[in-house]
Amino acid sequence: MSTTDWKGRAVVVTGGTQGIGYVIARTFLAAGADVLVCGRTEPRDLPSAGSRRAAFRATDVRDPDQAQALIADAVERFGYVDVLVNNAGGSPDADAATVSPRFVEKIVALNLLAPFTLAQAANAVMQRRPEGGSIVNIGSVSAHDPQPGTAAYTAAKAGLLALTKALALEWAPRVRVNHITTGLIRTEAAASGYGEDGGAAVTATLPMARMAVPEDVAAACLFLASPQASYVNGADLAVHGGGEYPARYLATHPTPTR
Repeated sequence: MSTTDWKGRAVVVTGGTQGIGYVIARTFLAAGADVLVCGRTEPRDLPSAGSRRAAFRATDVRDPDQAQALIADAVERFGYVDVLVNNAGGSPDADAATVSPRFVEKIVALNLLAPFTLAQAANAVMQRRPEGGSIVNIGSVSAHDPQPGTAAYTAAKAGLLALTKALALEWAPRVRVNHITTGLIRTEAAASGYGEDGGAAVTATLPMARMAVPEDVAAACLFLASPQASYVNGADLAVHGGGEYPARYLATHPTPTR
């Protein structure tokens, strides 16, 4: 099986009804996989590729019972689970000095505890399969380089990266667990945060001279879950275009050389 031939394989993508998760689900569908996505509510437009459409289950992944039921649903529909992509996550900016304990709990639950619970449930299924399985955790550059207003999110994403490495040690060789560090990604939901210039100033800070698009992350998921990555385990794959130019460099080179 190549990275473009997923017929007969079952994939679960959390947060797969919009943004990056939507494109990840659509990419696996286009490759031939059966895909189950989840969200708090069912959208009008589910990921599709040609005549093939993702299945949907309403799920709050922060609830352990609902998270486990999502994996059970995939097994009931498809007979097994080959790939879990822990994509659901995110956080609004918040002042660490005044943020409430409840806010912190919700952010950690969504970005760290939910992926752990889902991974446990998926691993229990994958360990019984001769082919094993693959878990891909979608992380953030914030785990490496925090930004103001992201204390809870940064802590949770740093935990997700450490969790990935720990699970990779415990669940190999049958189940591989890997992590993708994402940087700035151009999506409709994130557009308002890139400024009135449409993100031109932000793009100038990036060595690749463009923001990532969801397809960049989806392609990385397809690779990490495939046999081509059969010896890739516990890895942190950076899909951030080389990161951002350091502030000191930008201060002395207002227009970086391309």
